[in-house]
Amino acid sequence: MTHSTLSGVLPVISTPFDARGAIDDGALRHELNWVLDHGVSGITVGMVSEVMRLGDDERQHLDEMVVSVCAARQALSVVSCGSESVERAVSLARHAQDVGASALMAIAPVTVALDDDGQFGYFRDLLCATRIPMVVQDASGYVGRPLSLGVMTRLLDEFGDRVYFKPEAQPLGQRLSALRDTTAGRARVFEGTGGVALVDSYRRGVVGTMPGAEVCWAVVALWRALQAGEWALAYEISGPLALLIDLQTSLDSYVAVEKHILWRQGVLASTAARGPTSYDLDDETRDEIDRLVDRLSSAARPT
Repeated sequence: MTHSTLSGVLPVISTPFDARGAIDDGALRHELNWVLDHGVSGITVGMVSEVMRLGDDERQHLDEMVVSVCAARQALSVVSCGSESVERAVSLARHAQDVGASALMAIAPVTVALDDDGQFGYFRDLLCATRIPMVVQDASGYVGRPLSLGVMTRLLDEFGDRVYFKPEAQPLGQRLSALRDTTAGRARVFEGTGGVALVDSYRRGVVGTMPGAEVCWAVVALWRALQAGEWALAYEISGPLALLIDLQTSLDSYVAVEKHILWRQGVLASTAARGPTSYDLDDETRDEIDRLVDRLSSAARPT
């Protein structure tokens, strides 16, 4: 892999659990291959993979399976290594690198309010401890504080093309353009709102997107439409996609909705999540999700 090849649609997978509450390896392998069958560039392990509720041994096992399946399919693998301590984050990052991950992804600690120098130092330590690319994630849409333009620019200036960005703070479009303009187009950015802002973000120069896995087929169709300049199709797909993502307002709601959609498509046998959780689907929300997925399927898979 070269640093310039991290691009395209890189869905964040859901972690399936068995009846004992352990990671279900068979279901995970099925999900990974199902996602890759839809023409994505690779797979990401991220916040929606419930990594914050996994032990280190579980995270490393999950990473190993993702990297192995992606390597066998000649696909990219991006592995989350964010943690509340830099020592633990470095350990997770080095393990991911050692097992062959294409790139890392990290958020800053969320239990301490780091200033700009603290955030920069955390990411700098991770990058200095490893040699593969890293996606710097601003997950402040649901956890932590936003990353400043200054922090992102400093990281890019020091580490160059090893650094990518996944900004999620609002106003997303304006912040994305500011990063692009301040860095003279050097910053390579992934859209990180599940695809809901992909049309606008594509016009502002993103190199890819990291949506959930559950409707990766729709996001692939949207990405290809944008690349081909098929704007009418792009807007047709983005309409129901935006309504679907609008129902997901927290990390736990992302997990619940995505696992339901994967279950509905026969990808997962269970919608079990690692608790405690703060969100449960009610029947009316579930019905609306199903209607929107049907509309999205009609838009993204025209007969």
